[in-house]
Amino acid sequence: MSEKNKLFLYTPELEIGGYPESCPFNTHRAGQSRSTIESMGLLTGNARVEMKPESLTAGELASFHTADYLDCLKRASAHQLKPEEALWAGLGTPDCPVFDNMYDFVALAAGGSLTGARKIINGEASIAFNPSGGFHHAQAGNAAGFCYVNDIVFAAEAFTKAGMRVLFLDIDVHHCDGVQDAVYDRSDIMTISLHESGRTLFPGTGFEDEIGTGEGRGYTVNFPLPVGTYDAAYEKVFRQGALPLIKQYDPDVIILELGMDALAGDPLAHLNLTNNTHAMITEEIVALGKPVLATGGGGYNVPNTVRGWALCWSVLCGEHSSHDDMSFSMGGVMMQNMDWIGGLRDRVLLTDGGRHDTVDAEIDRVLEAVCATVFPLHGL
Repeated sequence: MSEKNKLFLYTPELEIGGYPESCPFNTHRAGQSRSTIESMGLLTGNARVEMKPESLTAGELASFHTADYLDCLKRASAHQLKPEEALWAGLGTPDCPVFDNMYDFVALAAGGSLTGARKIINGEASIAFNPSGGFHHAQAGNAAGFCYVNDIVFAAEAFTKAGMRVLFLDIDVHHCDGVQDAVYDRSDIMTISLHESGRTLFPGTGFEDEIGTGEGRGYTVNFPLPVGTYDAAYEKVFRQGALPLIKQYDPDVIILELGMDALAGDPLAHLNLTNNTHAMITEEIVALGKPVLATGGGGYNVPNTVRGWALCWSVLCGEHSSHDDMSFSMGGVMMQNMDWIGGLRDRVLLTDGGRHDTVDAEIDRVLEAVCATVFPLHGL
């Protein structure tokens, strides 16, 4: 792939207002990630460009979301929504609170993903990263799970309208139910999600027997993971389950959701990963030589999330090796209380080795189920 721009999509406007402080979804993570990345010299040179996102227009929002829901979103933003209306729209809940200027804020945050998609489509970029995006739970007619508008769906639809086959790989700890529901019967968008099992985590979906319907049968792939899943187990699922399908599908473009809530110490989930796994997967995806649109997502331990996104941006830029040497992160260790001294990478993680047998058995069961049902549909 020829050298093209690598876009980091950000504007200080996303630091103004946003989700209330009482909400676990911290909207300042993107700005903190940008500051870290800038301090590393990874926003200048070698075709790296920072770009302001363009807000989603009313027409763009209406291409997926229902008119009634968008009306509720606007009126909620102006605090004119009745409680009964808010309830069916998924608004005013602890995870989707109503806040000032909400409609404009979410249209801008999600708009970064469509901005990046368009730059990839017109050949101006090979890589685009919107850390403020990744709203994979939003449904056509309601908000859910901190997500008001589904930027992944908008970006994927833009790619398919340009004649591109899309692979959406989601490594956020939560299942991408909103995206899955939107594309469940399509074969031009393959969705692969590695997530904590719905038996133990919101949204309670994403089991291995959810594989699509009609023309989309086999193009939805889910790997529900057990509590305590650690790096080696997760990487086994990716290398033996997800990667063969990605290569066989041979997409024209890849959308990669880089939620950091699968990291050990996240207060809303129960996996036990280090960010080395996210970096490895990002590196494998870049090595496929396809354009990549990356987004943020979950991540509720803010310092860990910021560090993880900065690391993955360095991988997307091909600069991560220069930040892996001992002079940069000498002595780095993740303590049991999640304090960190070192560089971007998590070096040492004290794990519960006693859980490995249980985790490994469930990982093998999930892999066997997917290989038995989905692999044959793709000639694997």
